[in-house]
Amino acid sequence: MDRLSQLMNLYSQSPNDAFLQFAIAKEHEKNGQEKEALHWYLQLRQAQPNYVGLYYHLGKLYERLGDIPNAVETYRAGIVVAKEVNDRHALGELNGARLQVDDEDDWA
Repeated sequence: MDRLSQLMNLYSQSPNDAFLQFAIAKEHEKNGQEKEALHWYLQLRQAQPNYVGLYYHLGKLYERLGDIPNAVETYRAGIVVAKEVNDRHALGELNGARLQVDDEDDWA
């Protein structure tokens, strides 16, 4: 059984597990299945918007897809969440990623 199948099996037993949803998205990304990865990231964002780890990876996926406006929006939303949950590491990563693609300096 490949890794994605194992993750899907675990997910069927624990559909509310944010880490499993994140891992499934990452596995799809690794396999070059960007649309599937996007689906899983967006599903996770809707179900558990405080899962701060998803914002950086979702933003980077948007960048790879050439969707800079959604990448910027994702980084900005992640910055808000990182501040709310007091995750300084994620805050730094998200702000750095945002600065690479966003012309506006007012979000730092």
